[in-house]
Amino acid sequence: MNKPIDITGVELFTARLYLREWRESDLKDFYEYASVEGVGEMAGWRHHGSIEESKEILDKFISGKKTFCIDLDGKAVGSVGVEEYDEALFPEYADKPGRRIGYVLSKDYWGQGLMPEAVAAVIQYLFEMEELDFLNCGHYEFNTRSRRVIEKCGFEFVKNAEFKTVSGTSAPTREYILTREKYISMIEESAYYA
Repeated sequence: MNKPIDITGVELFTARLYLREWRESDLKDFYEYASVEGVGEMAGWRHHGSIEESKEILDKFISGKKTFCIDLDGKAVGSVGVEEYDEALFPEYADKPGRRIGYVLSKDYWGQGLMPEAVAAVIQYLFEMEELDFLNCGHYEFNTRSRRVIEKCGFEFVKNAEFKTVSGTSAPTREYILTREKYISMIEESAYYA
């Protein structure tokens, strides 16, 4: 079952990153990376065509209270969203609280290990503070970068699926689960680096 999540006032810190709520003052940074072709397309949405489009989505981030801003040295460079997972796709988790993680990072910062660092911090928060029993994450089959982040963070592949993109098309995805038990075993083995 999807547990309600509200990140109001939540601040997470890693070695290099500050994860926080989005602010109206992040608009310029958000548009800067969301308007670059190839960034949103990896996550199923088209790059932003105007700063007005970015403002509309930023307003949704702020009011939705479930999307972390990835702040690197005072600049918004990406996001980690705590979305609702598709309950029909995972009926075996109907009696367990869970959510889906989605993320995007500015192309300027790809290949530096920032996204696994950010996702690991959000995972730690969701298991330890929100007391979720599992997390779902997925990627479109063509998105090998996301696959590497998912695997580095301990998620295990469970099934193939089809997801609709924001543009209304459908594309094959690979779906993964990380359970509380697996997370705890990773902590005990010191395999987790949040």
